[in-house]
This record gives sequence, C-alpha cells and structure tokens, in this order.
Amino acid sequence: MSVGASMQMTFKQMTLNVFRGEPIPHVLFQPRIEPWYDWHKRFGKMPKRYEGASLLDVFDDLRISMRYVHYYTGQPDPIVVNYSDKVRIIRQFHETDGTVIYETPYGELVERYTLTSDGSWRKTEFPVKSVDDLRKLRWLYANTNYSFSVDRFNIGAQFMGERGEPQFWVPKSPYQALAQIWMRLEDFIYALVDWTDEVEATMKAIDDSYDRLYEEIIASGVVRILNFGENIHDQLLSPKYFERYLIPFYEKRSNQLRRAGIFTHIHIDGYFKSLLPYLKHLPFDGYEALTPKPQGDVELEELKEHIGDKILIDGIPAIMFIPPFTREELMATVERIVKLFHPRLILGASDEVPQGGGEEAIERVRLISDWCRRQTKDAL
Repeated sequence: MSVGASMQMTFKQMTLNVFRGEPIPHVLFQPRIEPWYDWHKRFGKMPKRYEGASLLDVFDDLRISMRYVHYYTGQPDPIVVNYSDKVRIIRQFHETDGTVIYETPYGELVERYTLTSDGSWRKTEFPVKSVDDLRKLRWLYANTNYSFSVDRFNIGAQFMGERGEPQFWVPKSPYQALAQIWMRLEDFIYALVDWTDEVEATMKAIDDSYDRLYEEIIASGVVRILNFGENIHDQLLSPKYFERYLIPFYEKRSNQLRRAGIFTHIHIDGYFKSLLPYLKHLPFDGYEALTPKPQGDVELEELKEHIGDKILIDGIPAIMFIPPFTREELMATVERIVKLFHPRLILGASDEVPQGGGEEAIERVRLISDWCRRQTKDAL
C-alpha cells in the first residue's frame, strides 16, 4: 500500500476498519497518553519540547491516535447522571478530606475521601457496610436517572476530530459497581454469602437503572464503538461469580448494543489468568488493556490462543515505557505483539502510559509510533 494511501486514511477510519475486519495501511498505534500529559502539566514537569503545547498538539506531534472523548480531555462525559427531587446529596470537602452524604428514607449513606499527594481524591470509606445500607442503595438507584447526551458526545467527537473513532464507557456492571464503588471488597464478598438475596436485589436495581441509557445510546445513531469500563481482574471475583453475575449482564447489554450495529470491547487488566477460558466466548468484539507478562500473569502466546479472532486493544505492558526496561526490550515486545495479533490489533499501553514517566516514556511512544507507520501491509 502506498504512502499516499496511508495519508488518505485517517486514524478514525483505521479504528473502524480494525473492528470491521477491513484493511488498514499500517499498524494502528493508540496509546492513552492523556494521564501522562495531565500529570506533567499539573506539576510543571512538561518536557521542554511540549511546554505550552495542548493535549492535541502532543498527540499530533507523536502522530498517534486517540480513543476516548472525555478521558483527561476536559470534554464532557456523554453519560449524564441525574437524581430525582427526592434525593439530597451533601458534599463537604475541606483542604485534605471530604465527605459525600446520600440522604434516603432509610438513613444516610456516607462515603469519605482523602486528598492524595498527586492532587486526586481517594475514597477511604465506602458507604455500604450492612444489609440495611443495601436497602438504602436500592432506593438511591430507583431515584437515579442515567441518560445519553448526543450534544456532549458531539462536543467530544469534534474535539477529537479524525484522530480516532470517538468512544466512551458505560457504567459498571452491578457486580463491579458494588465491588469497586459502593463496598469494600471484603464486605462485598461476605455479603454475597450472608445476604445473597439482598445483594442480588440490589444488583437488579442497578441494572434496571441502566435501561433508559442503553435505549438512548442505540436510538442516537452516533455511537459506533463503546467500552465496558469494568477494570476486571482476578482479585475481584471467582470464576463461579463471573459466570453467575457478570456473564449474564454482558450478554444482555453487549448483545443489545451489537444487535444495533455498535461494536463493543471490555477493559480487563491486572491478573486475569482464571478468565482465559471465557475470553473466546464473551459477547465482545475486543479486549482492552489485557496485560501480559512481565506486568500481568499471562504470556502473549497464551493470550492469543484464548482470544482467537477477537481484537486486542493495547497489549504493551505499561511498565515497559520506563526503566529498568530498555528500549530494545520494549521494541522486541512490540514486534511480538504485532506478529501475533495484527491485523486484529489496536496497539497501545496496557493500560496507559505511566503518568510520572517523564520524557523517556513519551519518547518511547514516539519510537513505537515511528515504527508502526513503517509496518505497512507489504512490510508485514
């Protein structure tokens, strides 16, 4: 394929072609550098080359593709969360600590936050601790409205331009919402055993609250690829719970979208060896962030065997963007990934370029970007 043909196909078109199984002119590189940019700008650590540069300037200088409309971009989330007039939420944030209180007819749900050294708020106390709190949470979800804003989506899409197909992620599955947002993991696992009916009723309330959102996404006609931002890893679940609680949700919601012509992928990171037998059969077109060794617990060859013809999105262990790993080790891994997965591949960092990785991390992004553009159909 000629250089001219390569120039004529935008990153947006290339992303869609990968999902459609159609040719692309060279390996598509789509690393998430947005957190790296945000961190270096916030702490005054931006390399001299990028002092005063916008996020889009950096993407364009590196000649890499974008994925998400609202991920550290300053653009609005296309998913809007509103509450009925019955809900009262009290937010009290001070210099280094904060509290959010959800008032319900059954009592308060209280979550606490602490300001970290990097300037972000970390949840230090989860609001659901008892069976009574599950009742409060069900009431809250019954009074929570999720909707899809076409206007917000279009703002993000216009911001991205032709740098990629605009994407976002849907709210977490009921299991993951409880395990990651509302409950301390240990409390949640005990609750699944001690108060099974109450937990399952709460899961149903969470799922029901998403109905309108999925209907609006489908009706909008503007969404073509969508992510399930689950952050799945082995420590959060057992295969038994994966089969019982997560697969049915994925089959219901992903198939609902896919029947409407929307491609889907799911974010799985960390250790995931116990999930390998399921990957060929889950109702997704691709897998984002699957993290191989030396950062994860699965070899690249094992990963290829178990995802079959599904798309690998990312694949490069994030730790390889920084020392002590060398550039030679990084590029050897990149070449292995491309050999195994291309053309069912959108190459990137699993799951993002390290925030504090400094100039070396971003120069490694440039190195991979230059290499990918040389990997044309003929070269491969």
